Amino acid sequence: MSAVSKSATPLKAAFAPALARFFSASAPIRTPSSATASSSQATTGAAGPATASAAKSNAVGGQAAAGSSGQAQQRTKAQRFTLDPATAPTQPKFPHGFLATGLHCGVKKDRSKLDLAVIISDRPCSAAGCFTRNAFVAAPVTVSKDVLARQNGIARGLVVNSGCANAVTGAQGLEDARAMSDQLDSFLSASSSSDGTGTLVMSTGVIGQNLPIKKILQGIETSTATLGSNFSAWSDCARAFMTTDTFPKLRTRTIQLGGKEVRMVGIDKGAGMIHPNMGPPGPPHATMLGVIATDAAIEPASLQSALTHAVDRSFNSISVDGDMSTNDTVVVLANGASGIHEISADKTPAEYEQFRDELTDFAAELAQLIVRDGEGAEKFVRVTVNGAPSYEGAHKVASTISTSSLVKCALHGQDANWGRILCAVGYSQPGFEIDPTKVSVSFVPQDGTPELQLLINGEPENVDEARASEILAEEDLEIRVELGLGDEGATYWTCDLSHEYISINADYRS
Repeated sequence: MSAVSKSATPLKAAFAPALARFFSASAPIRTPSSATASSSQATTGAAGPATASAAKSNAVGGQAAAGSSGQAQQRTKAQRFTLDPATAPTQPKFPHGFLATGLHCGVKKDRSKLDLAVIISDRPCSAAGCFTRNAFVAAPVTVSKDVLARQNGIARGLVVNSGCANAVTGAQGLEDARAMSDQLDSFLSASSSSDGTGTLVMSTGVIGQNLPIKKILQGIETSTATLGSNFSAWSDCARAFMTTDTFPKLRTRTIQLGGKEVRMVGIDKGAGMIHPNMGPPGPPHATMLGVIATDAAIEPASLQSALTHAVDRSFNSISVDGDMSTNDTVVVLANGASGIHEISADKTPAEYEQFRDELTDFAAELAQLIVRDGEGAEKFVRVTVNGAPSYEGAHKVASTISTSSLVKCALHGQDANWGRILCAVGYSQPGFEIDPTKVSVSFVPQDGTPELQLLINGEPENVDEARASEILAEEDLEIRVELGLGDEGATYWTCDLSHEYISINADYRS
């Protein structure tokens, strides 16, 4: 294949070496089509909170023991949760057909901190996104939604800067976000192997400041020298997403789908200003960003449906401080390079449901890393609400408990003040009447020992305060609420509210 046409511009010429390396090793270009999917091998859901699994995920070994207050807590979050091939239970396998990099371009003052990430595919991808519902939508959110609409759910690249959110920046902000997209599109169009382009954009950092756009555009051009498909390239990419994060949030997963091995890689970031409420592109309705790239083949509308389902049960089910960002974005790119036939919710419903469930579970794993890294957080708390008439109602109750400042302060102080939990349940307004005589509440330790019942059908138990203190002293615990009104349930993940959180956010801009 010819990497660059004879009439290439100087910018395209600068991109040529990377394109030549990339496309010479790539499979023929395949544009997402409506091909019929092959029958899927039966597999269970991916390992994580939703289902037990035979899928291979490389969650760091230390994460399994995170609930222990002993040796695990003596190690830093970065030591326990950063993906390290030397200690991971399975070696990372990155999806075919993608390249990634991360570098310092000058958004951040500290040259040792990466601030620009680039991901590209060797062929057009089905693309989907879920975006913040904050009224002050950041410029990169607007541009990414426009790209998805204009390209009918097809894209090939993603560019991310950290250190400046490009939010509430007016017309200049929109111009800068479009320039970032156009710059990477110029890279992608430099190859004669495909006419497919489409670059999504993300930004994170301080709100109300303009981007140093010249530095970013130069950085995108420079990125071509470091694009790669190995662990180092993806690790640098993940580090370039970080702001107040204490560790890069990078994970991979392999599954069997349609008789083929399908790979996923996920990156997200976030530690503060975390209470996402994202939806699919549409009319308006410190930041959480996420991207999942996969070599699965799935038609764009089905990918959007799967992502919307996944985000509601993962990224929309976490809270650090209750603040929804102007920039929250999660995107998925699926390029079909695994060789499987295209999946469709209508034509191959069984394979679609398997993919959707695997995506949901992987997204939940990534989302939980954000709570683990919550600014100043010392507790990782699962809030489970069962016995509701609807999923939406259970989700609302779990969200209300998770965002209660009084509950979060009690968790930090290791105070078994379960009355605060009940108070939050009572004012949650889930869309149905709460019957206090049917509500039960328990603390559930994560070491396999029995739960500690606090309230049963509205009647308080004689609580063993010493046992309650033991459970609350652990890093990981679960608050379980039974409403006694139906068969639906939902899960939220949250953390405590510490003195350190205040210190971090009081000095954020300085």
